Amino acid sequence: MTAPSVTLRLSRRLSDRVGDVTLHGLALGASAAAVAAVVAVAYELVHGSHLAFSKFGLGFVTSQAWDPVKESFGALAFIYGTALTSGFALLIATPLSIAIALFLTELAPRAVRDVIGTLVEMLAAIPSVILGLWGILVLGPFMLHHVNPFLHRWLGWTRFFSSDPTTVSNQLLAVAILTIMAVPIVASVSRELFLSVPSELKEGALALGMTRWEMVRGVVLHSTRPGIVAAVILGLGRAIGEAIAVTQVIGGLLGIHPDLFLPGDTLASRIAAQYQGASSNLQASALIYLAAILLVFSLVVNLLAQVIVRRFSYARAGGV
Repeated sequence: MTAPSVTLRLSRRLSDRVGDVTLHGLALGASAAAVAAVVAVAYELVHGSHLAFSKFGLGFVTSQAWDPVKESFGALAFIYGTALTSGFALLIATPLSIAIALFLTELAPRAVRDVIGTLVEMLAAIPSVILGLWGILVLGPFMLHHVNPFLHRWLGWTRFFSSDPTTVSNQLLAVAILTIMAVPIVASVSRELFLSVPSELKEGALALGMTRWEMVRGVVLHSTRPGIVAAVILGLGRAIGEAIAVTQVIGGLLGIHPDLFLPGDTLASRIAAQYQGASSNLQASALIYLAAILLVFSLVVNLLAQVIVRRFSYARAGGV
């Protein structure tokens, strides 16, 4: 072996080692920065909510009070509003998103597929404040005069649609806006999951005599269940944390109201609406306490998603 070739090999080994060390350092630094950001946010929330936590303790979570004059605060109504609006939004967005993804991957012609897929993904790029404004000016009046009376007529026997719809801003409008925000996320991720299913599996199922629906149910949906769960959780995280659009359309009414035709409030909405105008340090601390609860809420949802995904993955691997 000649001297130049030996020198070249040594230089390549040295550059490879430098590259490995650099890659390792960058990846470790990025991971450490992400962890540090979460820790910094959590620390600031704990520090900022110390005043409210010292006065109200864990009873803050179970109290419905919110009276800045008497300096009496609680989070239960906002936790309920967050769970109600996000839950209903996810209940509507999940089947709608999966149907969109199945249409784009299994049924739509290529020209239609590209156009509709682009438009669906563009929904995620619309600023939330614009969606909220559109909800007030267009969607809210339409629902008040057409959708809400229909729901009241046929589902008025339930507690969710029992009152006579009279206001544009209400929890149902917030559900509709959150659904629009969650759909592009869940649909886009589901679409990529369905495209990743090997065509040989689908063609084999059809060759065995399955109908298209049986193939979709038994092959496409079955093999992508963990990913669909993760996509749904991403949509839920989007709905839970939305503040501006919800603040614009939900009405800001305090209290626990299962009737979707009534105004309500959420954790994120209350923080966005009142933090800048907080009348006392205790109120500001209570709002930061709400933010801490929202952070815990989001972390619990993500941990639950990981547990579900791992359970599905374990079952697919043959576990029981």
